[in-house]
Amino acid sequence: MALHSYLAANPNATKHDIEHSMDGNLCRCTGYRPILDAAKQFGKESEDCAGGARRSCGGRTPDFPEFLKDFESQPIEINGKSSSWYRPTSLKHLLELKDKYPQGKIVVGSTEVSIEMKFKNYDYPVLMNPLAIPQMTAIKTEKDGISVGAAASLTSVVDYFKNEMKRRPDWQTRTLHALVDQIRWFAGPQIKNVACIGGNIATASPISDINPVLIAMGAKLTVNSIKYGERQLRLTQELFPSYRKLALQPEEVIVSVFVPFSSELEYVRAYKQSRRREDDIAIVSAAFRVSLEKREHNYIIKDACLSYGGMDAVTKEARKTSQYLLGKPWNNETLLKVNQYLADDLPLAPDAVGGMVAYRKTLSTSFWHKFSLFVSQSLGQPVPDRVDKMDVIPERSLSRGIQTHYPEHSPTPVGSSMPHVSALKQVTGEAIYIDDMPANDTHYGHFVMSTKANAKIVKVNPEKALKMEGVVAFISAKDIPGHNEIGFVYKGEELFASSQVHGVGFPIGLIVATSHRLAEKAALAVEVEYAVEPHILTIREAIQKSSFFQTFSPPLIERGQNPEAVFPKCEHVLEGEMEIGGQEHFYLEPHTSHVVPGEDNEYTVYASTQNPNETQILVAEVLGVPQNRVVCKVKRLGGGFGGKETRSLFVSCAAAVAAKKIKKPVRITLDREDDMMMSGGRNPFMGKYKVGFTSDGKIEALDIKLYANAGWSVDMSAAIMDRALFHVDNAYFIPNISAKGFICKTNIATNTAFRGFGGPQSMLICETWIDRMAKELNLSPNQVRRKNMYTVGQSTHYNQTLKDHDATIIRCWDKVIELSDFDNRLKEIEEWNKKHLYRKRGIACIPTKYGLSFTIKMLNQASALVHIYSDGTVLVSHGGTEMGQGLHTKMIQVAATALNIPTDRIYIAETATDKVANASPTAASVQSDLNGGAVLNACNILNERLAPFKKDNPNATFKEIVNKAYREQTNLSANGHYAREDVGYDFKTRSGKPFAYFVNGAACAEVEIDALTGDHQILRTDIVMDLGRSLSPAIDIGQIEGAFTQGFGWCTIEEVVYLNNGLLHSRGPGTYKIPGFQDIPLDMRVHLLKDASNPTTIYSSKGVGEPPLFLGTSVFFCFKRSHPSLQERTRQRRMVPSKFSSNLRKDPNGLRRHPYKTIFSKC
Repeated sequence: MALHSYLAANPNATKHDIEHSMDGNLCRCTGYRPILDAAKQFGKESEDCAGGARRSCGGRTPDFPEFLKDFESQPIEINGKSSSWYRPTSLKHLLELKDKYPQGKIVVGSTEVSIEMKFKNYDYPVLMNPLAIPQMTAIKTEKDGISVGAAASLTSVVDYFKNEMKRRPDWQTRTLHALVDQIRWFAGPQIKNVACIGGNIATASPISDINPVLIAMGAKLTVNSIKYGERQLRLTQELFPSYRKLALQPEEVIVSVFVPFSSELEYVRAYKQSRRREDDIAIVSAAFRVSLEKREHNYIIKDACLSYGGMDAVTKEARKTSQYLLGKPWNNETLLKVNQYLADDLPLAPDAVGGMVAYRKTLSTSFWHKFSLFVSQSLGQPVPDRVDKMDVIPERSLSRGIQTHYPEHSPTPVGSSMPHVSALKQVTGEAIYIDDMPANDTHYGHFVMSTKANAKIVKVNPEKALKMEGVVAFISAKDIPGHNEIGFVYKGEELFASSQVHGVGFPIGLIVATSHRLAEKAALAVEVEYAVEPHILTIREAIQKSSFFQTFSPPLIERGQNPEAVFPKCEHVLEGEMEIGGQEHFYLEPHTSHVVPGEDNEYTVYASTQNPNETQILVAEVLGVPQNRVVCKVKRLGGGFGGKETRSLFVSCAAAVAAKKIKKPVRITLDREDDMMMSGGRNPFMGKYKVGFTSDGKIEALDIKLYANAGWSVDMSAAIMDRALFHVDNAYFIPNISAKGFICKTNIATNTAFRGFGGPQSMLICETWIDRMAKELNLSPNQVRRKNMYTVGQSTHYNQTLKDHDATIIRCWDKVIELSDFDNRLKEIEEWNKKHLYRKRGIACIPTKYGLSFTIKMLNQASALVHIYSDGTVLVSHGGTEMGQGLHTKMIQVAATALNIPTDRIYIAETATDKVANASPTAASVQSDLNGGAVLNACNILNERLAPFKKDNPNATFKEIVNKAYREQTNLSANGHYAREDVGYDFKTRSGKPFAYFVNGAACAEVEIDALTGDHQILRTDIVMDLGRSLSPAIDIGQIEGAFTQGFGWCTIEEVVYLNNGLLHSRGPGTYKIPGFQDIPLDMRVHLLKDASNPTTIYSSKGVGEPPLFLGTSVFFCFKRSHPSLQERTRQRRMVPSKFSSNLRKDPNGLRRHPYKTIFSKC
């Protein structure tokens, strides 16, 4: 829909335009590449119907109604219960309103006010919209610059400025360039279409992108009011006296902003660094202007302004620095002293709000250094060798992708690249999710959550909330008719806190009201009195206080000799530890449940869950009714990634208790911030390792201890630790090993299943010590890795022998080395790094070996129900849920192949516990195996029943055969079942086979880093995966790309941050950043291994969901590979840390952290 709107407004858009138009949209599960490839087909360069003739290709876009083009806006006044909305059509009317309501809020795009009202619970009784006032939106060129209406959208400002830049000399439009460049990274097109320049000024944000630019260039404001009249003032830091305060009178309105043209020897540039490349708030922003005059052979600085955002509670000018520069020549001697003045101008306390103090200080000098180089290059002055041109911001080229699989064309539906069955509904917005369902007589629930990390509840008083009109109930532990226990595997987790809260966000109760907004507001009115107790947040604190969960089986795996007995015999021994941060699922649809009560204690639960069966069980238990009275239905999920395997259960249970109490349907949809605060994510890990090895790089022994931060309950952390221990070897044979796990009990939200389920954390620790081995021995990391990879017949440390279809890791590795042209590119990168001082590149290859199966034997089963109707159509029901991964699509392909009918004759309506009972959760990447086996079994049963009729009528259609069978009283419904009986591991006896098979793969990534800021870009990624004979290659390749994106997001920009009081700081898209469109590899190549099979599963396929995620860490190791080239310069210039922290986080802050000496000393 965003694409359609953009193309309607920009019919001549190029592919490059279209790619950038997608900025700001988030959907990392797709990997973005397929979306961009599809969208770019509408670029004007395309030769197919999508390009130049796009209007005739897909139907004519409706013209904008003529009568609306000449519509004359009328003043509007809307009065509600709590606020009034005004839309004046003249400046005089607006000034009158502001004089009458000086505290009234002027809103245009409402990009800030809406956030304040929704998330900060601000109330604004009077709102005024100035978009119908011509003076407020007009943009016009004057003699010395451009006057911009304060309400003009940023998009219109950029468009106007770009046109002006085309017709004027470059030197005259440097101010325009600076503002356009900064707005480019400000936000996505949807935001820029409505946000305005006046709103950015009035918000007075200390991390503003635009205000530093306006200050630096010397922009002027025109403000007006009835009381004070019209006045002009220059933008300076005095306009922002304190945090988010503007030095204007309450009655005054910003009418316009004047942007001056630049003079011939005036240079202006703007800079910004954020976690994500686009649509992200700045860590630090800056803008610089110097005005020079030529005197003989020197350029003298006659004026200067350095302005910063993110370095104080307000937009800040570096005035001591500017004053120092005045009258001095632009040369090395002058510029060398700038940093010491900047340090005085921009002091940051060690505990400054926003953190990253050293990094922010570094950016403040790095930005100036970039500007200094830009000016010197523009003047033709000498700069150091190997410095790239600084006059242009590097433009990201078009992304591209290549996908190969074998066979390229399949004669059957299985093996064909069939489109996702919901694809068209998804892209048109027609796919129905729970919050889209009709809300007939529905009430809404909102949780009352703990504000303390660990405390006893002294008193809960909901009286104020219950007095609000429309609030119908407060639900607490006392209202639960069954039991309050909702622990999935391990008991000890309450639905509602009865006496103790264990973390910020812990559910205390539920407010039920006639609207979601009212329920949210009323929940905040519930008064809770606490007796606060000490809390634990981190793994280190848990270790110090011996705060661990005790589980059924001791998490310990040993093989061979005791490593401590082997280490003295080893030629080399390394010890170390590594901490790994968590990760937020960030599914697009938050936790949602809609419960409808029926007669005779019947309840229908519509849930966004990966686990309908456990939802049914727990809802029945908390209600105190038999399971056969509860039906859970799942149409589709808006993403899950493991986060809805167990953490969705409390939402459905709470909605069910409320529905029972008020005897009406109840819907709970968590806001994004609440979802992130309550439901947890990927477990943070810490690993302590000791490894022994030979001088030629052969691993001899490993002792490793893993610690997982479980949060306030065990949930899935015990199973996650099990899988982590199974994967401490990644792809390598280790003859002597001891691996032990500890599950830490803390006071943060319960962490849970997340794509990879503990495997990626332990595999990353493994690859880290492998890397250290290579460095210790001065060997190539690739050489050390390949030397230790598993081969056929070797056994893992848990005694599972690898068969031919398991031990394909070397094939994958060799293939990715070949396809990526690794050796030649490594030489090219080494040459590149010699020639470039500030832009460095790194390349790295990483393997993965991932075991597939539920490690609990009983979960490795599935059932399916297949109906054939008299018109020859088929309805399939199975126990797996569709969450975008294409499971329903694959099941349709399986059924179509088995029944030998077209896929469009088969339909899957939903997943429901009254169709398929006792289903395992949709998890562990084995749902195609299990549910596919069940569907195939059911279809085979039906084929046996139809066989006699086919034999008698070999030329009959499927419909004719079905009707013949029906007339002969044949049952045309079949229940299929499939089970893996050869899996299951016992930690007590350390015996059994935990996995049915292994999925192997390898990735090679190349990254370029800006050594001055830490900004980085993935240039190319090659991936080879062994998926056997893929059931659906296009679906599987999409899963690989999405998993890779999620993986590199985890180890680069995504960071879960808790404050010292236990409150999750990184909640919501404003503070938690997932990769966007501009973060994906410029060149993404995915190759499915040829001539691979898997005789243990359906149609020789392999599961795909989780295994590729770990390959995203190849980006992390690229940073480590690029680092040696930085280290030489580090010793000379002190520009980056002497070595990277072993902690997992390579965002710009992690890559570029320390102050440096400017290189002008070498000019």
